[in-house]
Amino acid sequence: MKKFIHLAIVLLVMQSCAQKDSSANFDSEINTIENGLITSIVIEGEKPVTYSIEERMDFYKVPGMSLAIVKNGELHWAKGYGMANTNDSIEVTSTTLFQAGSISKPIAALAALKLAEEGKLDLDTDVNTYLKDWKVEDNEFTKDEKVTVRRLLTHTAGMTVHGFPGYKPTDTFPSITQVLNGKGNTPRIFVDTRPDSIWRYSGGGYTVMEKVVEDISGMPLEDYLEANILNPMEMQNSTYAQPLPKEFHNEVSAAYDYEGNIIEGLWHNYPEQAAAGLWTTPTDLAKYYSEVYNINNGKPDGVLSKTTIDKMLTKHKNNWGLGPAINDEGEALKFGHGGKNAGFTNNMVGFVNSGDAIIVMTNADNGGSLVEEIIRSASQYYDWNLAEPRTIRLAAPSDYDLNPLLGKYLYTEEIPDIGKYYVHLSRDGEQLIIDNPNTGERDVMRAMDALSFIDVSDGDEMRFTKTKDNIGFLFNNRFQFYKVEE
Repeated sequence: MKKFIHLAIVLLVMQSCAQKDSSANFDSEINTIENGLITSIVIEGEKPVTYSIEERMDFYKVPGMSLAIVKNGELHWAKGYGMANTNDSIEVTSTTLFQAGSISKPIAALAALKLAEEGKLDLDTDVNTYLKDWKVEDNEFTKDEKVTVRRLLTHTAGMTVHGFPGYKPTDTFPSITQVLNGKGNTPRIFVDTRPDSIWRYSGGGYTVMEKVVEDISGMPLEDYLEANILNPMEMQNSTYAQPLPKEFHNEVSAAYDYEGNIIEGLWHNYPEQAAAGLWTTPTDLAKYYSEVYNINNGKPDGVLSKTTIDKMLTKHKNNWGLGPAINDEGEALKFGHGGKNAGFTNNMVGFVNSGDAIIVMTNADNGGSLVEEIIRSASQYYDWNLAEPRTIRLAAPSDYDLNPLLGKYLYTEEIPDIGKYYVHLSRDGEQLIIDNPNTGERDVMRAMDALSFIDVSDGDEMRFTKTKDNIGFLFNNRFQFYKVEE
């Protein structure tokens, strides 16, 4: 008996030590990812500088963020960082709701796929067959090719309106029909290109899909999604209700602008629910990835059938599926979506076959680079091959190269509420300094050659051109400036 008791004690001690080792390893894993952020640019010959999540949140003026990691189809870990509401000193937790922005689209697309699976709509039938009190206007572009749900979901329906700015809480809140008719704060939604001729991102198209779901089901979109999609996937911290009901207000994050200032009214509202109206958490979005993985691996009672999931993950134009973007092939097949509403910036990406995924949500307009850096850090730890940095070779420009570039530059177009838009270029050793008096920002640009410069912290680039009469530069291959003063 004494030997048995002794053996039991030894086994308990061994089990306790194993649990401690496992916990320590898990903590080490999280700590490595949290402190392994690197920028999108790596300089050849230099060891990349690594940052912590908190350092980069401060750098990008992101008050709060939340992330979730999925491994083998199950939530691996989730965590919140920073502040959800600086006015009330409320911290972000893993259960804090964020606006999903366009991540709303692939989740909302499941509603249309559900109706198709039930035989209530055909993905390739003219949507006017299903629409009741509003119709897609027939014109020269719809004469031979029609708007279908498949085309709406894959952004190939030829519909207008890229995205939506949302409404302040004090604004008049339009109905979905008013939005479609251009009676809100965006133009009317119509076909201006032959359906299936091109890929063009269209939040307007998803708004038409929303109306199709409502007209077929006889239910508001948020109710249909809650009953048929969100609840079956156990996404219980998610809602498409717009404006956000008051019972959620203590559970959500406020929105912040590019300077890290809280947005007036705390957030915007979006009647365009399918396109931009989801409030959710990374942990709930992890359940979307788990559901797809499990269905793909034979789950018999999933929210959709494997046949439908296979259709959803089939590439169409521009590598787009029926809701999510699709990338790569075979074992590396990935699906995901980004999301941007006023004061919120998010991204999610996952692997179809391994069941691994990452979801990052921020409460800031300036959260995009932070999201990318977090995904890059996790990718390097888990060997995912996502968001790999770009390696560049720097040059050492001479005074002869640099000095003529210094001075005051004017943007070629006037900016609303600002007018003429100037920036000033100076130097610090071999670096060019861009001072922007309009925003108070300062960019440090390093030379790749005598005429090309890059901000290694965020990847912004400028390329100079010289003529006998003037010097100019093109910023990010888009914004043209010309020198006006030395």
